[in-house]
Amino acid sequence: MSLPASPPRAGAELLSLSGVRKRFAQTEALRGLDLTLHTGEVLALLGPNGAGKTTAVRALLGLTRVDAGQIRVLGSAPGSFAARLGQGVMLQVGALPDQLTVRDQLRLASSYYAEPASIDSLARDCELDGQLDRRYEALSGGQKRRAQFALALVGNPRLLILDEPTSALDVGARSSFWAAIRRRVAAGMGVLLTTHDLAEAEAVAHRVLVMAQGRALGSGTPAEVRARIDGSVVHFRTSLDATALAALPGADQVLLDQGRASVHTRAPEQLLRAALAADATLNDLEVIRPRLEDAVERWLKEAA
Repeated sequence: MSLPASPPRAGAELLSLSGVRKRFAQTEALRGLDLTLHTGEVLALLGPNGAGKTTAVRALLGLTRVDAGQIRVLGSAPGSFAARLGQGVMLQVGALPDQLTVRDQLRLASSYYAEPASIDSLARDCELDGQLDRRYEALSGGQKRRAQFALALVGNPRLLILDEPTSALDVGARSSFWAAIRRRVAAGMGVLLTTHDLAEAEAVAHRVLVMAQGRALGSGTPAEVRARIDGSVVHFRTSLDATALAALPGADQVLLDQGRASVHTRAPEQLLRAALAADATLNDLEVIRPRLEDAVERWLKEAA
């Protein structure tokens, strides 16, 4: 399922928000948001409900007019014909005509583009084989999401916007979903993803941008964001006592309970080499590194 952990060399700019502000009544939904996305890149927007992610997506689609700032989508104004022609969109909530079959919906969407993707290839990529001639209303929740995904890809978009795209998909369908995207990203497509699944974001995104209260707290690769939490926790069973464990190079904090040690360290490899040298019977080893979720949670708490 995963895409490369590090971002590609910056290609052409597909999307940019600069100093974007939007207020609804007493709520400032966006407060000077800056954001860029380039070809061959997956950028994940992360943050709690109310962070401004949905407002940002609606603004770049031309569905919400902003109060200040500039937005460019594929070099054009958001919502313009040129922007819509080059982008594919899969929103969290989608409504399609219930009485049309999946094939009819794809044929209709294909007619809007000069060089659409073939329906057969979309059926393979989106796991819709056997579903093309069924009415949309007869599909399961996961099948409907796959049909929406196919419609987002029908125009061979340069820019793909995904809003919580895999919420109704099982593990196998998610893997196929990201495999289809991976092939297109390798060919230069850019993807803007909003998700509450931080494990998924860590696996598929080249960069993440953390939002809270309408502004960007910062961005970076998942590894760079994880690095905001210093160190790892190493668990193992040992005959060493607490004094010997505390003397190990790289040991910052030590807990020992009936031979089970938990050591916080910023140099896990160095610590483990020393621990194994001091205790050849050391076993039941586990190294827990910070997750993206842990780093984002800390970032949000610091910003609150």
